[in-house]
Amino acid sequence: MVVGVPGLQWSDFSESGTPTLWKLAAQGSSASLSTRAVPPKDSGVTCPMAGWLTVSAGQRAGTPGQGCPAATPPQPAGEGATVPGWRELVAFQADTGYAAQIGTLGQLVTDGGGKVAAIGPGAALAAADKTGKITKYAPTLDALTVLTPYNLIVFEAADLTTAWARGPLGDHAIPVSLPAADRRAAATKADQQIAALLGKVPPNTTVLLAGISDLSPNAHLHAALATGPSPSGQPYPQGGYLTASSTRQDGLVTITDLTATVVQLLGLTAPRDVVGRAWQPDGNAPAPAAAAVTRLADGDLASQVLREVRGPFFTVLVSVQLLFYALAALALRRRRSSRVRQAAPASDVGSSAAADRTPPATAAVTGAPEADGRPAPAAGGDPAGASKLLAAIQVVATVSGAIAVSTFLAQLVPWWSLPMPMVSVIVTILAIAALITGLAFAGPWRAHVLGPLTVVAAVTSLALLIDVMTGSALQVNAVTGYEPVTGGRFYGFSNIAFAVYATGTVLGLAGVAHWLLGRGVSRTVVVALCALYGAFAVFADGSPSWGADFGGVPAFVIGVAVFLILLSGRRVSVVKLLLVGVGAVALIAAISVFDWMRPADRRTHLGAFVQQIIDGQAWTVVGRKFGAMIGVTVGNWPLTLLSLVALAFLFLVLARPSHWGASALGQAYTLAPPLRAGLFGTLTCAFIGFLMNDSGIAIPAMALTVAVPLTLAACVRALQLATPTPPAERSTPAAPTRSEA
Repeated sequence: MVVGVPGLQWSDFSESGTPTLWKLAAQGSSASLSTRAVPPKDSGVTCPMAGWLTVSAGQRAGTPGQGCPAATPPQPAGEGATVPGWRELVAFQADTGYAAQIGTLGQLVTDGGGKVAAIGPGAALAAADKTGKITKYAPTLDALTVLTPYNLIVFEAADLTTAWARGPLGDHAIPVSLPAADRRAAATKADQQIAALLGKVPPNTTVLLAGISDLSPNAHLHAALATGPSPSGQPYPQGGYLTASSTRQDGLVTITDLTATVVQLLGLTAPRDVVGRAWQPDGNAPAPAAAAVTRLADGDLASQVLREVRGPFFTVLVSVQLLFYALAALALRRRRSSRVRQAAPASDVGSSAAADRTPPATAAVTGAPEADGRPAPAAGGDPAGASKLLAAIQVVATVSGAIAVSTFLAQLVPWWSLPMPMVSVIVTILAIAALITGLAFAGPWRAHVLGPLTVVAAVTSLALLIDVMTGSALQVNAVTGYEPVTGGRFYGFSNIAFAVYATGTVLGLAGVAHWLLGRGVSRTVVVALCALYGAFAVFADGSPSWGADFGGVPAFVIGVAVFLILLSGRRVSVVKLLLVGVGAVALIAAISVFDWMRPADRRTHLGAFVQQIIDGQAWTVVGRKFGAMIGVTVGNWPLTLLSLVALAFLFLVLARPSHWGASALGQAYTLAPPLRAGLFGTLTCAFIGFLMNDSGIAIPAMALTVAVPLTLAACVRALQLATPTPPAERSTPAAPTRSEA
């Protein structure tokens, strides 16, 4: 039995106001439900009709037009009924990008010899077959006295929907949220209807309850409950949590999983059009109803707070980074001007003409690296070596480079439940970044050119690697992670997490390579060790069990290959890039085929894409992804601006002494040659990732957010270890020759 309560959230549950729902939470297993379907135009919510049609299809579905239309009562036909406008609904799905086959659930049951009953007009949408017909339809529970003959019963508790639809319209012709008192009253009425229904349910019936849609201008996570036998035959445990292989998260399932669960419970074989996975117990210890309700309601609270703070957070991030780049550029230019004045001969002081003829001072790197890889101390003493300004820039740059990974580590703290969430998340992220920076400067490695860079990059790479190996919990509802409420991804590497992880990995390997080379390890051994870890990092990114990242693998392979080629002392050529590119595509193809060969209920989106190629649906997916990539790149101008400014700072400020007077990047390359290999490997990975993922400009933007500040920190250390070379004395004019005389 499927009980649909559109709009039902865990915050609606209370022991006094909804006693039946509270009892179900105690007697069964529960989870948050991601109800993402095809939203109405210019909106991001799932309307009730879209939710019901998604249950019908087992794939995201929607309705044409703007706003959230109400389900039209079916037209009676004997004991059954027919859904009005079914053909129009079928035709609309072809243009959504998901090609949902509505009517799949009802058709499967009837083709298998079962009987289907629907109670309520919304339930009729989920129970109809592919022609829009329902075997048995009842407008209310009272009209269906006996439930025993039916294999599948779909019931609509529409009290919340009815109350919401009577409210005033807001943006995009969607009603505003219900007032709290009206919502509580409607939830109590729905609870009473569910109590009456359960009083008629035959013994050993599995009851699946779901808040199948939004009833607000903003998307939410909703309630999911299961009692009775599970698809494995064992009962859903009391007080347990639900999970599914589609999410791999404890206490989180999707609306398409509901369809797959019904199909498995009835012993039917789900067609490939049903993309969900069955609800299963997560295997953890049971929790009291109050604890479960509180935890799941907190998950929705986190999603709502994230929606409010994500945009402002990125605005602050971009603004602060741009300001920092500007101040750092001015500081480096000021340093050069002061060094020119210090290097000028005393006899020229006060003579503008002489000053104009004085060639600019140059910075010469002193000393070869010592045995431990640290550059030899500068001779003669350089005022810049003790410059408080340069030291401050190095620290701030290191903090800036640690911000990206700190946005994920911040999920270890429930910042969304603290007062002033925007301030709380920023303070939490800055505090974690400061701790990482403290580690970067805590030991003798701080004296190395790449010391702080290596520590921050290593923490970045290892933190995200451990996260995907243990379930990706740090990425759920992180400001740079994925949102369960939107249903884009629930496990593995998100595109932004991939960009941060890949950048940390390549730069970290560059730092380790520099340290090993400084200790006398042969270049061949160093390259082999870096290749070994790089291969493992790529495997973790693409493995269906961990990262499950399709577009990231080719980009990561090419980026690591560029790093290894440059590290080995060879040049990167077009032929080499093409060969590596072919190998990268072959690798992700092999991983995807391997995933496709597993049972259908264990496949990730990698194997699903192989099946879509076989079914001729691949171009639909590619088109949807390409459209998303263009939309992000064109629509998210702050990230585009950040990327352009970061690249300009890298190549016009740090790498062009003739224009800005700062030869910092060249000095860093001289003191730590692997930095050049790591930086170019990172930039290559970011560019290919931009082309191959639907997050578009977000990938290079986040990669540069890590790479450029850490490179600046290395450059500052290189400046501190540099000694200015004073200009040569001017020669006296030569005597004129006889011919000139």
